[in-house]
Amino acid sequence: MTHPTPVREAARVVAIEAARAYVANIGPIDLTNPDVLVGHLMAAETLLMEIVAAHDEPTGTAA
Repeated sequence: MTHPTPVREAARVVAIEAARAYVANIGPIDLTNPDVLVGHLMAAETLLMEIVAAHDEPTGTAA
């Protein structure tokens, strides 16, 4: 396991705070509108992928 660099740690914080901000700004959702639901699901998936990428261990010797 490698120790996180300040840049990697900052990326983790940014990704998590972006997800928190997105959730905090969601208002009432029209559950009868599939376009709105798909939009929220796509945004959530993107945010989760960014969180996972920020927490992945770097590969190679340049870590």
